[in-house]
Amino acid sequence: MELRTLRVFVEVVRQGGFSQAAHTVFITQSAVSKAVRQLEVELGLELIDRSSQRIRLTDAGEVVFGRAQTMLAQRADLLAELEEMKGLKRGALRIGMPPIGSDILFAPLFAIYRSRYPDIEIKLVEHGSRRLEEMVQSGEVELGASLLPFAEVFDWQDVTSEPVDVLIRDDHPLADSASVSLRQLADIPFVLFDAGFALNPIILDACRSVGVEPTVTARSSQISFIVELVGAGVGIGFLPRRIAEHRIRPGVRQIPVTDTGMVWHMAWIWRRGGYLSFAAKAWLELAAEQG
Repeated sequence: MELRTLRVFVEVVRQGGFSQAAHTVFITQSAVSKAVRQLEVELGLELIDRSSQRIRLTDAGEVVFGRAQTMLAQRADLLAELEEMKGLKRGALRIGMPPIGSDILFAPLFAIYRSRYPDIEIKLVEHGSRRLEEMVQSGEVELGASLLPFAEVFDWQDVTSEPVDVLIRDDHPLADSASVSLRQLADIPFVLFDAGFALNPIILDACRSVGVEPTVTARSSQISFIVELVGAGVGIGFLPRRIAEHRIRPGVRQIPVTDTGMVWHMAWIWRRGGYLSFAAKAWLELAAEQG
């Protein structure tokens, strides 16, 4: 059983299909299908239920998927540890960050880190929090920035906790309010982030806790576009306070929301008990120092 075959299988499950996985592992779709079939033949068990249009794991597939993630993470730990034996303060920092707020929160850290450790290569990926958690678990990245709450399989270091404010067009009757409640906003369409962004559940769970079921009129993965949609009167948007302060533009107001639960709490996470390279430890120390 080869680790690269397990990697292909893991990506088929994560990406939800053979063609999607092919783009991730940089081989053809037919090669992906062949690798999964070979793994099934080797194990003597079907891992994927092919009668379903969507990727659905068999019971055996669930076991192999869990074990494969652990094996791939252990391989990543081994390579990182061996790399450090070649020379202290060399190697790579494999780190994952979310699209929301990374430019404001972390860009200064990158500049300082680069000046202190010029021989460390930074390998950065951008994904939503839940995808980053998967990547940390599998060892694809050592550190990820994710939103609380998350599973107990992670250790973590606090980054920031920000209230989530509403963005509203400046000619709306509520625009001059010192603060608003979600019930006051209930009849206004919402402009949210795309599915998979961890900010969405924060907003929607807070709404449901006060009996509000909002109408979502638009979604986007881009902060600037959401702000423009708010300015155009399409609906209201939501951003963590510090992020909103940097992204607000004329014609749009930022107002605190009074409801509890509207908090964006971010932390650095890594696998509990997993190996942390010098590069990752140095990043965490710098983040704590600058925080």
